[in-house]
Amino acid sequence: MAAIQVGSISVEEFSSYWRNPFCRNFKWFFDHLISAFLLIALSPLFLILALAVKLTSSGPVFYRWKVVGRGGRPFTGYKFRSMCLNADLLKAELEPHNEMSGPVFKLTNDPRITKLGSWMRRYSLDELPQLYSVLKGDMSLVGPRPPLVSEYIRFNQYQKQKLTVKPGITCLWQVNGRNEVKDFDEWVKLDLEYIRRWTPMLDIKILLKTAGEVFAGSGK
Repeated sequence: MAAIQVGSISVEEFSSYWRNPFCRNFKWFFDHLISAFLLIALSPLFLILALAVKLTSSGPVFYRWKVVGRGGRPFTGYKFRSMCLNADLLKAELEPHNEMSGPVFKLTNDPRITKLGSWMRRYSLDELPQLYSVLKGDMSLVGPRPPLVSEYIRFNQYQKQKLTVKPGITCLWQVNGRNEVKDFDEWVKLDLEYIRRWTPMLDIKILLKTAGEVFAGSGK
């Protein structure tokens, strides 16, 4: 298949299903249906987690996540705050210990993470407010993870290709050894593989596998 241009970014190949109106509409409908259902069904859990965050550490309940979406468009997402209040300021001091090569930061035993935050991350509970971003249309349930604005400005053209589709809460990277991947370009490779292989059934398979990872408490 010929290269497809999206803004100033092109990928060598898109799955043909991206061109299918039925498949694209199914993804949109599925995203909105599931995110709305989960936001309602999990509202008691949201309240419990919000109270727990507020009672166990100083600072706001939600972390305002300044990230970049499809085509390089910035937006604000939300997570339950899992780090100390001055986490962003402390990040510069921890940069020498970054375990991920490339423009993103990853540290397994990050000292900024609170005790409650560590537990929430283990089961990906801190990610739940992103369902609101899915309902708004900024994100999808499945898609490449959105980078922070501060990370995106350091992306090269190859890395920017991951944002030729709407970013997601979960992706191939998260269900294929996310804790073991240390090279950001390997992460991007998995995102581009998703773009090239995408079908509605692939989304469902990734979501089911993600559910397994969540219940197993494999997050960090």
